[in-house]
Amino acid sequence: MAETGASPLPCTPPARSPLFSAEQFVWLTARVLEQRLFAYHFLRGDPDAVETALDAYRNEDGGYGHALEPDLRGPVSQPPHTAHALRVLDAVGRCGGQRVERVCRYLTSVSTPDGALPAVHPSGHGYPAASAAGGFPTATATATDPPAQGDSRGSLPTTGPVVGLLHRNEVWHAWLFRATDFCWQAVETLEEAHPGEVRAAVAFLDSVPDRPRAEAAADRLGRLVRARRLAALDPDRADARPVAPGHAPGTRHFPHDFARSPASLARAWFTDAEMARSLDHLAAEQQEDGGWPIRRRPWAPVPALEARSLATIEALCTLRAYGRFVG
Repeated sequence: MAETGASPLPCTPPARSPLFSAEQFVWLTARVLEQRLFAYHFLRGDPDAVETALDAYRNEDGGYGHALEPDLRGPVSQPPHTAHALRVLDAVGRCGGQRVERVCRYLTSVSTPDGALPAVHPSGHGYPAASAAGGFPTATATATDPPAQGDSRGSLPTTGPVVGLLHRNEVWHAWLFRATDFCWQAVETLEEAHPGEVRAAVAFLDSVPDRPRAEAAADRLGRLVRARRLAALDPDRADARPVAPGHAPGTRHFPHDFARSPASLARAWFTDAEMARSLDHLAAEQQEDGGWPIRRRPWAPVPALEARSLATIEALCTLRAYGRFVG
């Protein structure tokens, strides 16, 4: 007899579809949080279950830790982990209330003098992390060593997506005022941009309330992306593009990496034909095990596997946003 109160997921993707293969990969390899998030996006899963799984990463200071961002290990709260948590809450429509108020207090407590977020807070010193080339400082000391002096500068890749998410969800907090000013200054002065900075700038511009200013900044940024050849417009000739620092040989960035949905301001940077080729390439990247590869250089087996589940969910969401068949 079936257990009373059981609530099996109400739908299953068609066999041999991209979604079916991805589902097998997720059940086989993903953390509970990504399993719940996958179920929410594609199997009519419960958002409460996603929130419950996310709570395991929350600390008493209002921030998030415990390797929520796979490339940054250790239990302590960190800005990248907390930014990741906000993305999850936004994805399930729960980015508000007392939970986000506590997050904003944490963001205030770790902000740099310019009102932004650091790439990594010095409290994480000594815990394993990806190398500087992968976006985080190398962990060469032990967890018992005293914290090193942190970088006093704000980071656009960390700050921009957080500010954008909070604006999109109409969260108003004192921390946002200076952080928004920081993002405007950083975005409007970008010249030698890294792809990660561009993606963060887009996340900010897509949601900041001043739409005319955002559209003007996005137009300038799009011309910069094309002038600096940051996007491989023809995947068949991607090897002609330079590899961004910290990425594995052969890694390139494509139009869909900057415009994750048709509603993004970055969509206007690319022609229909360029975006179609980019999405074809994204769909073809699904591997035999059902998952998508990660773009950054792997540095340890477990973080790389955890990151692949995230990359898989992101790829499916992007393809679906553009009306591509996933299952």
